[in-house]
Amino acid sequence: MSRLPLEDVVVVGLEQAVAAPYATRLLADLGARVIKVEHPEGGDFARTYDDVVGGLSSVFVWLNRGKESVQLDLKSAASREALEDLLGAADVVVANLSPRALAALGLGVEALGERHPGLIVCTISGYAPDGPQPERKAYDALIQAESGLMALTGWPDSPAKAGISVADIAAGSFAHSGILAALRHRDRTGEVLPVHVPLFGALTEWMAYPLYYTAHGGAAPEPMGTAHPTIAPYGAMPTADGGRLMIAVQNDREWRRLCSDVLRTPALLENPRLASNGLRVAHRAELDELVDAVFRTLPEAVLVERLEAADIAWARLNQVTDLAQHPELAVPARWLDTPTPNGPVRTLTPIATPGARVARDGAVPGLGQQTDTVLAEIAARRKETA
Repeated sequence: MSRLPLEDVVVVGLEQAVAAPYATRLLADLGARVIKVEHPEGGDFARTYDDVVGGLSSVFVWLNRGKESVQLDLKSAASREALEDLLGAADVVVANLSPRALAALGLGVEALGERHPGLIVCTISGYAPDGPQPERKAYDALIQAESGLMALTGWPDSPAKAGISVADIAAGSFAHSGILAALRHRDRTGEVLPVHVPLFGALTEWMAYPLYYTAHGGAAPEPMGTAHPTIAPYGAMPTADGGRLMIAVQNDREWRRLCSDVLRTPALLENPRLASNGLRVAHRAELDELVDAVFRTLPEAVLVERLEAADIAWARLNQVTDLAQHPELAVPARWLDTPTPNGPVRTLTPIATPGARVARDGAVPGLGQQTDTVLAEIAARRKETA
């Protein structure tokens, strides 16, 4: 049987919601043993966000495949002792409790480093612990607002949040890569380095392009809907049968092919107001009206055929219901049959795993499902070392 990249790594997750569970699920996908510590009263509150996946939360199913759930009340001495044993046998701990809560529990980076010198500590919080507002509450939508992302999303005077938890996902992704780097460094040099990811810092990294554009250009980009701030024509165009197609014309060669081969209106090439990309951006409203006028007369199938023949990039403006039926997801290899307490469900096969090796039999755990097993392991370990 093929070995998995992280099958000898043990991770403890003091986690809830999205950011930390996403990081640890990515580690579980690579074969790590992930022990998720949950409070006895309800556990991870993402368990109750909805109940649409056979009675389970869609968020929880997404983020917790391949983990073991252990119920511990960290205010209890016995549970704290059990947690210390877990951490003593772990390679990594990932926590997205607040810095103040971790410190109160004696689970800060320095305290854990003293008690468990080989343990990589990864913490996730809203803002940097050494910054000006370390304890400020920060949820995904709040970080989208604070970082300026909402100001770039939607339409002028109509800011909007992204439809998914991008700040949490960004933080979880950075935590995952940081942990992998810390594991590599520890195993190579023996030095143990902590990893901290602030949600604000993670999303600010993703916002670096518009940040630099604004800082150096003197003006902030405006929200463009489906359009592009510096390229035109670019965006969603209506079709005769009620759909919308996204097109992306990247250069003057493609502009010429769009006019002659797709729109079949070569006279546009003679319009001096549209002679270069800069001019097309400057006269975007006029340009979009001209392109829309032709697109509205043609059904999607005809437009797709012409765009393909002209080698111009395009995409359908799909709904999520369309994504569920997308041909790219019709390939059996894109799905796993994942056990859950309520029966098997289909979940997406992880991507970007080395050699496509992935933990395929990971289950979504019930609340505290492995508590007895893990506590029995701890007791046996104590007996062996006594």
